[in-house]
Amino acid sequence: MPILPGQATYRILDASINRATEGLRTLEEYARFAQDDAAASGCFKSLRHDLTTAVGDGLDRQRLIQSRDTPGDVGTEIRESTEYKRSSSQQVIAAAAARIAQSLRVIEEYGKTIDARFAAQIEQIRYRAYQACATLELAAFTNTRVTQLAEAKLYLLIDGGESETQFTASIEQLAKAGVDIFQLRDHSLDDRTLYERACVGAAAARKHGRLFIVNDRADIAAAADADGVHVGQEELPAAAARAIIGDRRLLGISTHSIQQAKEAVDDGADYIGCGPVFAGRTKQFDAYVGPAFLQQVTQSISIPAFAIGGIDQSNVSEIIAAGCDRIAVTGAIRDAEDPVHAAKKLKQSLRWEEPNR
Repeated sequence: MPILPGQATYRILDASINRATEGLRTLEEYARFAQDDAAASGCFKSLRHDLTTAVGDGLDRQRLIQSRDTPGDVGTEIRESTEYKRSSSQQVIAAAAARIAQSLRVIEEYGKTIDARFAAQIEQIRYRAYQACATLELAAFTNTRVTQLAEAKLYLLIDGGESETQFTASIEQLAKAGVDIFQLRDHSLDDRTLYERACVGAAAARKHGRLFIVNDRADIAAAADADGVHVGQEELPAAAARAIIGDRRLLGISTHSIQQAKEAVDDGADYIGCGPVFAGRTKQFDAYVGPAFLQQVTQSISIPAFAIGGIDQSNVSEIIAAGCDRIAVTGAIRDAEDPVHAAKKLKQSLRWEEPNR
């Protein structure tokens, strides 16, 4: 049966209105239940209400319903594999935000053929939705990063590898093996190569729900959309690093005493590295803090703290005995005969339950 021009327009509008409304509701629920953000939830509820009001005032509701023909919609048979893959809330939010923007634009354009005033109302709703979606999506990135950090146990410092392909493959393999956080630390790379490695590394880590940090270079961390930067006591001050990466990325600080650990918290660090605990293969120091420092940290510091320095399978039990279940390593995995197996064993060692006190 041929579809009349007016009927086709109403079919397009009906489908797009439903998609936009569903997308707005998806984000409203995230703001409400995942972030406990009454203002953001109210914003999306207001957008839904205003869209419904504009549609009720500008379009013929009966014609919208009469134009609906789900069984006869050829689009319902078109499938993309990515439609059914959502590895995180961030991906759900990104997909909903895109659906809202596209649907509102369709409603606006086809609405112009019916009522210019209606189209103008939709245009204003679209602009508001752009901002609301962007704000929520950025907040979701922050929320996800903080959650991932809180759950992280195994932190790996890596160099840029022999090639971009090898670097990416290594991250993907080790992410599957249990590494929670990757830090790119390679002073031999020029800035361009460091940036390029950070870009692909951040993407590979994110693909597997892992965090990717850049050592020292806050500028490259921000430019490559990494999850954060890690600085030492003699590197960029915390306030300067934070000014570059912003509030939505993570800031890690190396500490060698309980005083430095407390100062890092006061300076706004999201996590700290604590060490060097033992003599390691990567760096040599004049002094080592030992497990006693970890005991001080676990008793007085609230943010995540990763023991670092000479830690491997032979001494990880001492870290755990000191009350710390987070470690940062390099050689223990890098130099292992089977890095993937080494990562799995270390991760398994860190799965412990704190004894009752």
